[in-house]
Amino acid sequence: MIIRGDGAALLVVDVQKDFCPGGALPVPDGDRVVGALNQYIEECVAQGIPVYASRDWHPSITTHFKPYGGLWPPHGVQGTDGAGFHPNLRLPPTAILVTKGEDADRAGYSAFEGRTPEGKPLLSDLAERGVHHIYVGGLATDYCVVYSVFDALAAGLQVTVLEDAIAGVDRDDSARALAQMRARGAEVAGAAFAKG
Repeated sequence: MIIRGDGAALLVVDVQKDFCPGGALPVPDGDRVVGALNQYIEECVAQGIPVYASRDWHPSITTHFKPYGGLWPPHGVQGTDGAGFHPNLRLPPTAILVTKGEDADRAGYSAFEGRTPEGKPLLSDLAERGVHHIYVGGLATDYCVVYSVFDALAAGLQVTVLEDAIAGVDRDDSARALAQMRARGAEVAGAAFAKG
């Protein structure tokens, strides 16, 4: 068991259809994280540890997208099928949804730019629940995961990156991102549920 203890929470970052094979902006083998994440989610539910799940929820017109001057093809567009979570991701009914990317002028990479359904910033919700240590998995290592980890560390949270539950866009960029997360103070754990 990797996730344990009072003050812990799991943050599942952007495991949406658009970031998985067949999606609008697929991470190579992005769906391979689902099995490990489901095991971590199960651990958390058994211990009463909060589970957060962030999602991109962009407007259809945003400076984040290539047609409007950004880097990326449209993805995670509000209300579309591609913005939904991977169908095999077993989020519990108690999972706390964190919506980000709604501002047409911001990329919204970090989950810490997101808000809960009650409109609370993620950091505020964590504080209210007494969370001081987050375990992070999801997509993509070299974008939304690394920016979320940087913001968590900057806020003074303890962070553990679940290496078997992340996948990145570019292999070299992902390796660099993992090294940067370690250098800034994140722990790296995992391989408990690695597949192949």
